[in-house]
Amino acid sequence: MDEQDKLLKHMIIEHKMVIADVKLVADFQRYILYWRKRFTEQPITDFCSVIRINSTAPLEEQDNYFLLCDVLPEDRLLREELQKQRLKEILEQQQQERNDNHFHGICMFCNEEFFGNRSVLLNHMAREHAFNIGLPDNIVNCNEFLCTLQKKLDNLQCLYCEKTFRDKNTLKDHMRKKQHRRINPKNREYDRFYVINYLELGKSWEEVQLEDDRELLDHQEDDWSDWEEHPDSAVCLFCEKQAETIEKLCVHMEDAHEFDLLKIKSELGLNFYQQVKLVNFIRRQIHQCRCYGCHVKFKSKAELRTHMEEAKHTSLLPERKMWDQPEYYFPTYENDTLLCTLSDSESDLTAQEQNGNITIISEDISKLHALKQSSILNQLLLHESLKN
Repeated sequence: MDEQDKLLKHMIIEHKMVIADVKLVADFQRYILYWRKRFTEQPITDFCSVIRINSTAPLEEQDNYFLLCDVLPEDRLLREELQKQRLKEILEQQQQERNDNHFHGICMFCNEEFFGNRSVLLNHMAREHAFNIGLPDNIVNCNEFLCTLQKKLDNLQCLYCEKTFRDKNTLKDHMRKKQHRRINPKNREYDRFYVINYLELGKSWEEVQLEDDRELLDHQEDDWSDWEEHPDSAVCLFCEKQAETIEKLCVHMEDAHEFDLLKIKSELGLNFYQQVKLVNFIRRQIHQCRCYGCHVKFKSKAELRTHMEEAKHTSLLPERKMWDQPEYYFPTYENDTLLCTLSDSESDLTAQEQNGNITIISEDISKLHALKQSSILNQLLLHESLKN
C-alpha cells in the first residue's frame, strides 16, 4: 500500500494523472500495467477526461489534469474483469483451506495447540473463550488473519477498542471485563479476510446489509396490533409483484414482462444450481439498475423496467459465460424465496449424479440446537406416539 500511494503521488505531480476510486480496483498492479500498455497505443486524451484548472487565469498559468475513471466503458469492463478474477482466486483459496487437514495453530488465549482443520481452532476459541470471528467457511487466508490478531495481542493491544496496555495481565482483564473479546468491525484491515467483501464491486458487507435495512425501514409500519402471519411469497424479478407459488409468479412474469422462466430452463437445460445463478445474476443487474440485454445503466428501476419492456430486453439473455459464474451462487437479497421454489426434474438429478457434477454448498449449523427444538419432526413423533 505504501508503494501504491507513492506511485499515485508521482503520477499526479509528474504527469497530472488521477485515477478515480482507486480503492475499488481489485488488482491495482494489473490495472496499472494494462493502462500503461494502452497509453503507448493511443493518446491519453482518448481515454481520460481533461480537467482544466485556473481556467480564468492567463494561458501560461492554466493547467490540464487527466482523470481516468469507470465512466469509460473500457475502464469499467477492466475493473469488473479484475473483480471476477479476484473473486475466483479467493474462492479457490477458500476451498483449499476448507479441505486442508494439515493446519497447525495455537489458541491466542490458552496456548493450546490444534492440528487438522482450521475450524477446530476457530470453534475452540468461540466455544471456550467467547471469541468469535465468524464461521470458518466465511473466512479466507485464515493463517494470515490469525497472525494479524496474534501480533496485536503480542503488542498488548485490545482487539476491539485497540487501546494499548502496560502488560499482558492488564490487557486480559480489560478484554474480559469489557467483553472486548471480539474484533473491531470498523477496522477495514479485516475486510480482506471475509469472502463476502469480494462479492460485489465497490461494496463491503456493511454497505450491502445497510441497503437491505433501509429497504425494510421504508416499509415498516408503527402499528403491529393487527399483525397476521402470511406464507412466504416469491417476488418478481422485474417489479414488486409477489406470488405464493412459482407457477403464479411465472405466469405474471410471462404476461407482464414477456419473460418465461420455465421455457428458458427447458431450452437451456438448466439444472438447479444454474437456475440459482441465473436468478441471482438477474437480481444483481436489476438491483444495480443495469439492463442485462444491452448493458446500459439507468437512474432508477422504473426507468430500467420501462426500457427493458419497450426494447423487449427482458428475454434477451446474455451469453451463458456472463451469468454462469461462481459469484452468482450467492443471493443478492437475503431470504430470496424464489430461490427456494426452483427445482430439478428427476432426470436432471439422475444425470448429474452419474456425472458427479453436483456442487455442494455447506449449510449454516451454528444454530443446530435451535433447529432441533423447532423441527417439525418433533411434532410428527409426538403425534405418532399418541396414536400408538
